[in-house]
Amino acid sequence: MLAPLPRLRLLSVLLLALTLASFSRLLRPRPTLYLIGDSTVKNGKGRGDGGLWGWGNFLAAQFDTTRIQVENDALGGTSSRTFRTLGLWEKVQAKLQPGDYVIMQFGHNDSSPVNDTLRARGTIKGTGSETEQIDNLLTKKPETVHSYGWYLRQFIAETRAKGATPIVCTLVPRNQWTSGKVNRSTDGYAGWAATVAREENAPLIDLNQRAADRYDQAGETAVRATYFNTTDHTHTIEAGARLNAELVADGIRSLKRLPLRKYLRKR
Repeated sequence: MLAPLPRLRLLSVLLLALTLASFSRLLRPRPTLYLIGDSTVKNGKGRGDGGLWGWGNFLAAQFDTTRIQVENDALGGTSSRTFRTLGLWEKVQAKLQPGDYVIMQFGHNDSSPVNDTLRARGTIKGTGSETEQIDNLLTKKPETVHSYGWYLRQFIAETRAKGATPIVCTLVPRNQWTSGKVNRSTDGYAGWAATVAREENAPLIDLNQRAADRYDQAGETAVRATYFNTTDHTHTIEAGARLNAELVADGIRSLKRLPLRKYLRKR
């Protein structure tokens, strides 16, 4: 049986340990969810210029931001290739900490020309290892261009190297329809992104399918009037961006093994 004095000391030690543990939790920074992608994630400066918005502007509302930060680092006009070559990914990479998350959504601009004097942003179609050597007409420098899937794999590997979790998100559908059904990208960039996610064992949010299903349910006339303006077939207005943000959150919620889901607001 412990003597009174040692027992008091033991109690003091236990109380100190509990206090330090609580203090440590308070000091621990919130994890950050980084968003990388094109203008369908953040249009322009993210201020709704022209009435157009990306879904990344409204994703934070789906989370308890007292426990996690959401940072939208997407940039309009970029592809999976130029988000790297322009140095944008390097800046995100430098901020990544263990426990952070990265959602990547590319594809809308990857179908552009591989080499031209305007953007030089295209990637090789598919997920293979083939390359194309070019003298970049825009940068005036030689460059090795890879496949769309190759660039996604680099984002995944480099995110993991930082102790963070990569999440692949398929591209949102454009406001283009065939026989009353919105055009999907199952055999294109959405399908290729899903292939990479599966092969790399990375979480996948199939936003292309989720949004297309919702569009088909609403119907072409309602979708055109509610989620897009009359002159743009790619970028959503605020209502469309908010819908897509909700669908991204639903995709996260469906990933039972993804710790990120615990930070979502209760529905």
